[in-house]
Amino acid sequence: MTPVTAESDLTIPIRVTGSRTARRRYVPTMPASDSEVVAAMRVNGALDLDDHQPDETFEWQKAAAKNQLGVDVDAIAELQTRLFAERRRAVLIVLQAMDAGGKDGVIRSVLTGINPAGITVHSFGVPTEEEAEHDFLWRHHVRCPRRGIIGVFNRSHYEAVLVERVKELVAPEVWRPRYAHIRDFERALTGAGTTVVKLHLNVSYEEQGRRLQDRIDTPEEQWKFRLGDLDDRKLWTAYREAYTDALRETSTADAAWYVVPGDPKWVRNLAVAKILRQTLEQLDPQYPEPEADLTGLKVT
Repeated sequence: MTPVTAESDLTIPIRVTGSRTARRRYVPTMPASDSEVVAAMRVNGALDLDDHQPDETFEWQKAAAKNQLGVDVDAIAELQTRLFAERRRAVLIVLQAMDAGGKDGVIRSVLTGINPAGITVHSFGVPTEEEAEHDFLWRHHVRCPRRGIIGVFNRSHYEAVLVERVKELVAPEVWRPRYAHIRDFERALTGAGTTVVKLHLNVSYEEQGRRLQDRIDTPEEQWKFRLGDLDDRKLWTAYREAYTDALRETSTADAAWYVVPGDPKWVRNLAVAKILRQTLEQLDPQYPEPEADLTGLKVT
């Protein structure tokens, strides 16, 4: 591949004719509580991605939101410590987004404070030869978190109904039944004690263009860019349709999707922290009882 330099004449078209995203907005009648914000992002049955504005702020103020992120990250760290000590349940976070959607940024910003012993992160690329010889869920199942762990899938099993559909790598009669397979898979995980939290970072076409251009123009960021990103960008509408179908078909009561505003990074990070904190608070993990009465015990 020919290296892209800061002096390259390669530019990303940011603006397009017409609006890529309808201008519907979440407008609370009064300051929204955390639970109301989380509920606004949750996918319940019918879905129109245009109802979820990528630049939504939920009436938050940037400075206060950054401070609140620290509070929520500390709370998540404490809850994760209890989850790890309890070792009865697990949490799986599924991150999906378009290129430059902010998946790595979420991991850095929201999960930094967690004890590394209690978290696993797996990034799924093109299947290896061995993985391709199994069913599409095999490589994901073996990497699901064990009890006590928060696991993160940076891209996930959903690529099988997104990339493989849009790029026509498999026929419709192959990818359409996968929605049911995914629902069954996640139902099995839930039944075994793993809470599945699925996050779609909803970045706009315009913001993606800015971020890709920034990668091209910034030498320290160029390693993140690949020319194939431009080919995928041309398929924006097809990907949008595929995401809509995937989220609509697989958001269930026990394994819901959340559509997170992806344009303002500070909103994205706080929104994800709110979802994860609420999830862990509802699990309410507890420290186990000591194996014996420790009253008066002295170390000599």
